[in-house]
Amino acid sequence: MNSDEKEDCECATPQAETSPARGAAREQEEPDIENPEASRMKRAAAKHLIERYYHQLTEGCGNESCSNSWCASSVGFSRMDNNAAAVKALELYKVNAKLCDPHPSKKGTASTYLESSTRSNSACSNRKMNHKDVNAVRDNFKDINYLTEEKVYEILYSCGEKEDYSPLIRVIGRVFSSAEGLVQSFRRSKPHTKEELKSLQGKDEDKDEDEKEAAACSATAMEEDSPTSSSSSRLGEGSSGENDVQKLAPDEVSVDIEAVRRVYKRLLSNEKIEAAFLNALVYLSPNVECDLTYHNVYSRDPNYLNLFVIVMENSNLHSPEYLEIALPQFCKAMSKLPLPAQAKLTRLWSHYSAEQIRRMMETFQQLITFKVISNDFSNRNLVNDDDAVVAATKCLKIVYYANVLGGDLDTENNEDEDEEPIPESSELTLQELLGEERRNKKGPRVDPLETELGVRTNDCRRPLIPFEEFVNEPLNEVLEMDKDYTFFKVETENKFSFMTCPFVLNAVTKNLGLYYDNRIRMYSERRITVLYSLVQGQQLNPYLRLKVRRDHIIDDALVRLEMIAMENPADLKKQLYVEFEGEQGVDEGGVSKEFFQLVVEEIFNPDIGMFSYDEHTRLFWFNSSSFENEGQYTLIGIVLGLAIYNNCILDVHFPMVVYRKLMGKKGTFRDLADANPVLHQSLKELLEYEGSVEEDMMITFQISQTDPFGNRLMYDLRENGEKIPVTNDNRKDFVALYSEYILNKSVEKQFKAFRRGFHMVTNESPLKYLFRPEEIELLICGSRNLDFQALEETTEYDGGYNKDSRIIKEFWETLHSFSEEQKRLFLQFTTGTDRAPVGGLGKLKMIIAKNGPDTDRLPTSHTCFNVLLLPEYTNKDKLRERLLKAITYAKGFGML
Repeated sequence: MNSDEKEDCECATPQAETSPARGAAREQEEPDIENPEASRMKRAAAKHLIERYYHQLTEGCGNESCSNSWCASSVGFSRMDNNAAAVKALELYKVNAKLCDPHPSKKGTASTYLESSTRSNSACSNRKMNHKDVNAVRDNFKDINYLTEEKVYEILYSCGEKEDYSPLIRVIGRVFSSAEGLVQSFRRSKPHTKEELKSLQGKDEDKDEDEKEAAACSATAMEEDSPTSSSSSRLGEGSSGENDVQKLAPDEVSVDIEAVRRVYKRLLSNEKIEAAFLNALVYLSPNVECDLTYHNVYSRDPNYLNLFVIVMENSNLHSPEYLEIALPQFCKAMSKLPLPAQAKLTRLWSHYSAEQIRRMMETFQQLITFKVISNDFSNRNLVNDDDAVVAATKCLKIVYYANVLGGDLDTENNEDEDEEPIPESSELTLQELLGEERRNKKGPRVDPLETELGVRTNDCRRPLIPFEEFVNEPLNEVLEMDKDYTFFKVETENKFSFMTCPFVLNAVTKNLGLYYDNRIRMYSERRITVLYSLVQGQQLNPYLRLKVRRDHIIDDALVRLEMIAMENPADLKKQLYVEFEGEQGVDEGGVSKEFFQLVVEEIFNPDIGMFSYDEHTRLFWFNSSSFENEGQYTLIGIVLGLAIYNNCILDVHFPMVVYRKLMGKKGTFRDLADANPVLHQSLKELLEYEGSVEEDMMITFQISQTDPFGNRLMYDLRENGEKIPVTNDNRKDFVALYSEYILNKSVEKQFKAFRRGFHMVTNESPLKYLFRPEEIELLICGSRNLDFQALEETTEYDGGYNKDSRIIKEFWETLHSFSEEQKRLFLQFTTGTDRAPVGGLGKLKMIIAKNGPDTDRLPTSHTCFNVLLLPEYTNKDKLRERLLKAITYAKGFGML
């Protein structure tokens, strides 16, 4: 090596630089403990030394003839990965190993680092710096392009001393407005392996406490500053970043979330600093949106997700200052995240607490509500066209599925699919007649995020926060459902449909969407029938016509429906038209309502034996010993499906588990609480019993049931169950198998037939996509709460009546004085059903029309249109007497 090269690679030990400082530290051990300034400066110096060792091990000094064995530029140096280099740098610092000064060829790239290292070393040698010099070091924050918790506190401390927070505000503005800076910020430190920790532990014993603390802090900071971390977060660069992410679990990110929360908690109390976050977010969001839309940045660097995690930890996002510009822009950017990124964010947030999920939910809900209230949305100015509302709803979907994923999940107990496919129509469809493929053959819609996560809303037994909190009522009020449904069916990228996010819609709005879907399907079947009749020359039959005798309604209806189901199931999706033999009523909806009510009364009659009735719960359940064949249960399923399809409410009393099973979930022990509370309580006590189950209860894995004729039937839950005792160890299996038998196996044949009939009508409907089991019950059965005050407020008047008419005032006074049973009879008389529709009686549009002057005639009604024809009786007593007689003895239809 010549003399020039020796000068270029001047190897020197840091001993000479640092030992005076350490000697001074030993001489002033007591003062240093009391002086936080000196301690902080000492840690900073240690950090810079370790950084120099790290760069020497990973990059080298640049001199190919370097003789330092611990320099990457030296001949024979064995390359090591970044983690090993980090550990080795810490070891070299502790033994005061030789350090190389960068070669001139290297100085261009490392000048900033060398300059900072020189400053730190001189600071370390000059132990007794004056206060002015310390502040000079602190004020130099211009080179900070990303943040750690330690850096934030360091800057905050410096600003607090001078009572000037402008340097911190500038740093926050610079980092939080830069996607690259924010992605690199607040990284979690990588844990050392057990071997590394063990090797370091012995060496740490020789160090004093201050040096150990400094080394630990410096190692953490060095890992954050390392090229691995930097390259992994540099946008669109470096495979090392991808490798970094691959080491993380699907629900993990490289952000130290707890550190972010602590930093926000410290900083958001200062109004000036809060403004810096706000302004930075306004600047950041458009750039992020551009990166995600056009540069496919997430696929190249999954760490890009970090910035969304960091921003969403800001607890002030819902404040009015953010709602105008900053939050809408950020939501637009976040809505551009690709599906894998949304799924990862969902999995991460699913580990958050209910309070944190609620905070994020309220943030997006407030933005939606703010935009809805501050704009005048109408049929011409659709809420679907508001970018901020649409983006916030898409972001809310991520929180919604995090709420589902973090709740009490049951992904295993799923009903088996029907073994036989539902038969296709024998007729040609309209699309086939026109030479096109049928659109709906792809089956019911499934949310892509739901598919990516491998979980369904119905898998969640209890979410972190109630599903109802995700419903936005102001949005439901301004949503034009006919337009929204069109966007839902067309599935264009230009138009967003809120039906793709059904969690934000209430049951009334979703029911309206289902109504449009059913009506359009009816009209489609009608057009197909007309076209088919023209092609084939057959008789035109655009409706599903049922002509029944009132006294033989079950025989007539079920036989006719059975023939249709066998010959052409597509006819079930035509509009229902019922005619009672010998009666003159024209079915505009009211006759169908009474038909369904009469069929339900007959089907659920205990004397028929298809369903058993529980006096305690007042609920019906499938009779496992019924003599009826499977076809009868299939027809009952068809009736239930037809009621939904034709927007009719049924007086059906099933436990919730039936609706869960219809939606694809098996019954479990938890469902027994609703279906059979007595048995549920017994099994619960068995699970909680503290004594010896085997000795005290003497139960085996054989159970008994009683059939309708009083005969005792035995069933083995396991093979040779009578020989297997129930013990404390296997009692959970016993309870699970018992519940499985009662709710699933014992009624498997009956329920599968029932479900098959139901799906014959609803298989192409968005029913499963839009509704949860409890909403399906509301859809079929209506609301049991009858609020006649709400009905009075929404009722309209015709024929000369108004709300101030004498007879109208007397009518409402009379109706409000009726008993609960009399009110139900009135509702039955006027609307054809004694149940309130989805949303309550306030959603029922009833009309009271004048039907002539005072007379002895009874009031009459058009149940198809919910119209009450009321004569102008002379006094209140006569009104009451005539009305009670009408509602009590009303039966049948006639022509007025």
